[in-house]
Amino acid sequence: MILPLLTGLSAGLSLIVAIGAQNVFVLRQGIQRSHVVLVVAVCALSDLVLILAGVAGIGVLLDRAPAAITVIRWAGAAFLLAYGLMAARRAFRGQRMEISGGGQPRPRLAILGACLAFTWLNPHVYLDTVLLLGSLAAAQGDPGRWWFGAGAGLGSILWFTALGVGARYLAPLFRRRGAWRVLDAGVAVVMVALAVALLA
Repeated sequence: MILPLLTGLSAGLSLIVAIGAQNVFVLRQGIQRSHVVLVVAVCALSDLVLILAGVAGIGVLLDRAPAAITVIRWAGAAFLLAYGLMAARRAFRGQRMEISGGGQPRPRLAILGACLAFTWLNPHVYLDTVLLLGSLAAAQGDPGRWWFGAGAGLGSILWFTALGVGARYLAPLFRRRGAWRVLDAGVAVVMVALAVALLA
């Protein structure tokens, strides 16, 4: 069952490897070296749960309950807009964040809450992992759909690990205040644009 596995891997990566709220959050935590293992684990495990739900057929149920998607869309838009405004304020003030060793790191619980919100309040994650990957998996038949799901899950683990761990190599660049301002300004634009797109 190598073909369904590889198909799932490529499909999962093509959906996950994109500029979005979750990836920006993981990148930021990786640059700061702040609770990276926790963030990567939560993102990867959440994706695995959602992919499993899609492969098991939950996507069909969500497709028949548009009200649930509407609620998720509005909640996600509100969260993204709030985070985007906070990033814009950081960019305007020119705050420089400590990369490691200094400053007061955010509490683990706060990081966990933000990570869960970026994952579970994002309607796109349901459309991508549950509905789209679920539909692609169903086309593989049995037991191919489970191998497809395993490949998609593997892609998620590889991506978030690479993003979280690899971000530390950008640390020298982000020792400068200007780099953080550019990043925060970019984050603000992405978050607000995503929020607007969700409500459009």
